[in-house]
Amino acid sequence: MGTKITLGQYLPGNTVIHKLDPRTKIILMIAFIVVIFLVKRIPVFLIPALYIVGTLLLAKIPVRYMASSLKPIRWLLLIMFVLNLFLTDGDTVLLQFWIVRITKESLRQAVFITLRLLLLVAGTSLLTLTTSPIELTDGLERLMSPLSVLKFPAHEIAMMMTIALRFIPTLMEEVDRIQKAQMSRGIDFSSGGLISRLKNMIPILVPLFVSSFRRADELAVAMESRCYHGSEGRTRLHQLKMQRNDYLAFAAMALIAAATVIFSRILGGAI
Repeated sequence: MGTKITLGQYLPGNTVIHKLDPRTKIILMIAFIVVIFLVKRIPVFLIPALYIVGTLLLAKIPVRYMASSLKPIRWLLLIMFVLNLFLTDGDTVLLQFWIVRITKESLRQAVFITLRLLLLVAGTSLLTLTTSPIELTDGLERLMSPLSVLKFPAHEIAMMMTIALRFIPTLMEEVDRIQKAQMSRGIDFSSGGLISRLKNMIPILVPLFVSSFRRADELAVAMESRCYHGSEGRTRLHQLKMQRNDYLAFAAMALIAAATVIFSRILGGAI
């Protein structure tokens, strides 16, 4: 199991990206997802890819670290590629053998979907890599605060989302620890058919669920012992305030979105 997944991890830093308002980074992440879905041609994916690389450089996060952290989803990427390659219809046949039929359209769709998923994971990982859990909670709460007029529990929802993100790497480490413990007891996870491998996952899933509930109970006790009662009467040491760099970040994202739309239309019928 890979424990290098970046989603939920936070790398402390003092860079311009780390200093951005958490609300800015949340909005930029949502805008980036929209930009990804605005891409209509494969070459245009270069624009959001350059945005990812540029943000990594500004945040001083090693590109090699991000690349290695994407390894846990390599099987998902492969499955998505294969499914789209063989299940997408098309007219221009590139290869046909028995029941295998690969067309130009299916190859394009497979590459397109794989690149989209890859950039989505990398882009969303940037949020947690450069934003601490406390900042993320404050940012989500402030963004959802207008819904308080509808009795919407903004603080509680933000807290739950942040805790869920925070414990993703912890659960991955727990899975790795349990798997190594079971392997030391003679369980083989790498051999056998599909059914056999699924059965071998039971010794991992059962202890993982038990450990998860135990961690949740310990977290609840720890929060109660610190007199946590939700947003009622809470104050903040650091007040969120937009700075010049936040507005520059919004402008940069607007340029990226505009460039994505323009180049998608210019390329037209290209791949």
